[in-house]
Amino acid sequence: MTPLGVTVEGLATDVLLPDGAGPFPAVLIRTPYDRRRHGAELRGWARRGFAALAQDVRGRYSSTGTWRPYTGEAADGAMSARWLRRQPWSDGRLVAAGASYAAHCALVLALEAPPEARPDAVIAAVPAPGAAGTAREHSGVERLAARAGWWAAHGDRRDSDARALDKALAADPGLLTHLPVTGLPDRLGRNLPSWPGLWRHREQDLVARAKDAPVPVLLVGGRHDHFAEETLALWHRWGGPSARLLMGPWGHGLTAEPGPDARPPHRVALGDLYARWARRALAGRLGSGHGGAVALGGSPLWVSAGTEGEPHRAELTPLHGASFTADPERPVSSADLAVPTGGVPDRCLLVTAPLPRPLDALGPAEVRLRASAGTPSADWFVRLTALTARGTAQRLALGVVRRAHVPGRPQEFSVPLGGLGRRLPAGTRLRLEIAGHHFPAHARNPHSGADPVTATRLLASRRRIEEGHVALWLSVLRSPPHPIDPVQEILR
Repeated sequence: MTPLGVTVEGLATDVLLPDGAGPFPAVLIRTPYDRRRHGAELRGWARRGFAALAQDVRGRYSSTGTWRPYTGEAADGAMSARWLRRQPWSDGRLVAAGASYAAHCALVLALEAPPEARPDAVIAAVPAPGAAGTAREHSGVERLAARAGWWAAHGDRRDSDARALDKALAADPGLLTHLPVTGLPDRLGRNLPSWPGLWRHREQDLVARAKDAPVPVLLVGGRHDHFAEETLALWHRWGGPSARLLMGPWGHGLTAEPGPDARPPHRVALGDLYARWARRALAGRLGSGHGGAVALGGSPLWVSAGTEGEPHRAELTPLHGASFTADPERPVSSADLAVPTGGVPDRCLLVTAPLPRPLDALGPAEVRLRASAGTPSADWFVRLTALTARGTAQRLALGVVRRAHVPGRPQEFSVPLGGLGRRLPAGTRLRLEIAGHHFPAHARNPHSGADPVTATRLLASRRRIEEGHVALWLSVLRSPPHPIDPVQEILR
C-alpha cells in the first residue's frame, strides 16, 4: 500500500493506494473528527482494492478555514471529488462513505453536488440529518443534552474534547437547568457563536431531498441510535436506482455498541459488507428498488426490511396519574427509568398484564389519547418500557408531540413512538408513561408559548388524561417471521 498526504484547496487529506497497478475506484470519507482516526478503515478499503481517502472538513484539525457545522459540506465535497477524479490513480468511480457527521457529508455530496462531482454510490451509517434534524425531533421539540454535548465537544473549535460537557457538569451539576438555553456558551466559558444559530434551523429537508437522489445508497442504522427514525425515513424516501437498509439492535456506535436485545447473529462484519456492496454498486449489479435487512432484537433473527406486523391494541391498566402536574422545575428524568411511588404525580402511568406468550413487535407504534393541559403550550412525552419477568426495565420507545391548547379543553391526538423491532418474551409487561418533560435529553417546555431555547420563565402545567381514552397500538407479527441472511439481502 502507498500512503500519500496531500492538501486539497486547504483540506488536509490522507490517501492510501492499494498495491498493484491502478487506476482504482475510490472511497472518500470527509470527517470533523480527525482524519487520522481512520487509518485502520483506510487500510481495510485499500486491501480490498480501493483508493481510500480521509479528509478533515474545513476548519477542523489540519484543514484551513473556519469550522461552520453543517455548512459548505456539499461545495467542499464537490471540489474534493473533482480533484480526486483528476488523479492518475483514480478510475473516476467514487463512493462517498461515512458515519454520523461524515455520513451527512456523504449524503449532501450525493444530493446537492452538480452531476460531474457527485459520487457514484453512498454508504451512510447512523447519518446525522443536518442542523435542524439533529437539534429537533420531527415534532419540533428540542434535543438538548445531545446537542449540548456535541457542541461543547466539537463546536466552533479546531479540535475536539469529547469530555467537555462531562467536565462542565462535574463543576456545575445544574448546568443544563440554567436559562436561557442559548446562554450555554457563557456557562461553559467557551465562545460558541454557532450555538444560538443552531436553534433557528427548523426545516428538516435532507429527508425531503432524498426523493431526488440519483445514486444507489446503503443506509446502516441502530434501533437504539438517536437518528434511527431519520435513517428509516431516508431509506423510505430514497429515489435512487437502489436503496439498501441494514438496521440492527445497536446504538450510535453500531456493532461496537450493541443494545440489550442484541444477540450473537447480530454481529455483522461491516467493513467487508461495505466493500462488497460498493463493488456491486459501482458495477451496476445491485437490484433496483428498496430492500435490505432488519434485526428482530431479543431473537437471533434478521428479516427483510419493510416487514411490518399487523395493528394490535395492547390492553392497558391505569396505575396512577390520570391527573398530574408537569412542572419544569421538577421534570421527569430522561436518564432514569425508575418511577416514583409517592408525592404529587408527575406522569400518568399505565401497564399491561404479563404477556401470555412471546410477542414479535415489528413496525410502527403509537399512542392515541384524549387529554387536556392547563397551559397554552404543552409537550406530551410517551415512554414505552419493557418490564421483564426478572424485574428489570428496558427502554423500548419514546415519542413526543408539542401541541397548542385551550387551557382545560380536552383534545384527541396521537403520539408516534417510531418503529419497534423486538421479540418480547412471555411474562413481559409493557409500561407506558405519559409526561410533560424528558429532561435533560430534551429542553423543558416553559408552557407559556415562549420559545424553549430563549425562555427564562417556566410555568407548571396541570394535565388530565381521560380514562378509557388511552390506547397503545403496536405492529405485531401474527405468524413466525421468515429468517434471512442480512448480507445476502444487502448484496441483492
